[in-house]
Amino acid sequence: MSVARVTEIIASSPKSFDDAIKKGVQRATKTLKNVQSAWVQDQTVVITKGKVSGYRVNLKVTFVLAD
Repeated sequence: MSVARVTEIIASSPKSFDDAIKKGVQRATKTLKNVQSAWVQDQTVVITKGKVSGYRVNLKVTFVLAD
């Protein structure tokens, strides 16, 4: 029987939501072991001078705890 934990990560990108997701997952796997899945809880944009200047995602990352 395994036990999993969920942690929240906020990632951003000036390009797109997809790029922010990829950066968030890539960074999570550097620190966390046994990452199994991630889901996007929320998406927001940063607006500067009336234009979209950034994309942010709140990710819930699930990883299995080591024995």
